[in-house]
Amino acid sequence: MNIDKADIAIINALQKNARIGIENLAELASLSPASVQRRLKTLRESGIILREVAVVDPSKVGQLMSFVVLVELERERRDQIDQFIRRVLKEPQVQQCYYVTGDADFCLICTAQDMDDFEMLTQRLFFEDANVRRFRTSVVMGRKKVSMEIHLKEHE
Repeated sequence: MNIDKADIAIINALQKNARIGIENLAELASLSPASVQRRLKTLRESGIILREVAVVDPSKVGQLMSFVVLVELERERRDQIDQFIRRVLKEPQVQQCYYVTGDADFCLICTAQDMDDFEMLTQRLFFEDANVRRFRTSVVMGRKKVSMEIHLKEHE
C-alpha cells in the first residue's frame, strides 16, 4: 500500500496519542472526517496499523525491574527456534522479543516485580529449556526512552 502525506499525518498523530479524535485527525491531515475514517479502516486492514494500545508505567503496577536478556540456543533448527518463540509469546513478563544475528539468537526485554520474580522467569524460560545454551542478563538502571513509534517523514 502506498501511503501519502495525509496518511503520514494520521499515522504520526496516532503514534503520539491513539485517543485523538477524528475531527482533530481530519484537521491535521487536511481531510474530511469521513475520509479520515476510510483511511483509518484501510490502514488497519492493510496491517500498517497493527494495534492501538495503552502505554503503562511498569513501576506503577508493581513491575519495578526491567531486564535485557540475550539468549543463545544450543541448536538452531527451525522447529526448535519456533518452540522457543512459542514459549516466549506465552510469557507475559516478556515485553519484546527479537530474533537477532551475532553472539545471541534472541534479545528479550522483560519485566519483573523483583529479583525473585525474575529468577522464577529464568527458570521457566531458560533452565527448563534444554535447547537454551546460555543467557546473559543486563539489569535496566533507568528507562530513558521507551517507544514503539516509527518515524515517518513526508517525501518532498
